[in-house]
Amino acid sequence: MNPEFDFEPAATALEAVVVRITDEQLADETPCADTTVRDLLAHVVDLTEAFRQAATKEAVGGSVAPTVGDERTLAGDWRSRIPAQLKALVSAWREPGAWDGVTEAGGVCEQAPVMAMIALDELVVHGWDLAEATGQPFSATATDLAILLDMLRETPPEGTPGLFGPVLPVPAEASALDRVLALTGRSAAWAG
Repeated sequence: MNPEFDFEPAATALEAVVVRITDEQLADETPCADTTVRDLLAHVVDLTEAFRQAATKEAVGGSVAPTVGDERTLAGDWRSRIPAQLKALVSAWREPGAWDGVTEAGGVCEQAPVMAMIALDELVVHGWDLAEATGQPFSATATDLAILLDMLRETPPEGTPGLFGPVLPVPAEASALDRVLALTGRSAAWAG
């Protein structure tokens, strides 16, 4: 199957935020409840590798749910590791075979195109989370936002436990990014 979309715009946007994060910001809170910038960066290290492995299918039968809280540590080389892993993720999902069959990430099995959309959601939403937490601008492409809105439109009002908080209301004139954020339980007006 041919790739349905390209991860490069979302990966580039996330990388642009990550490389500007300072050591002084690592303890700051993020829009993710009870999650610091350090915690979220550790999650990004894990998820970028997990979703690369989902593309190559090397994780099938062996992935595990991500660690949370105090069990998660941030790799000392995160400033170079995250950009490198983002580039590897982009490359892996450009291979036609990445989009075929069932794959796995974080202990969850899904059809490869569904897993790709989940990966895109992780890059875009956590890119925004980190940007908001560290006072940086963030943007996502109209194409990526349309894909995410389509994927998230069936999100139940109570959210998806372990993934998203309850869906938040947005005004009729809300941007596509604001709608994506609301469907994942985030407010575009978040202020740490």
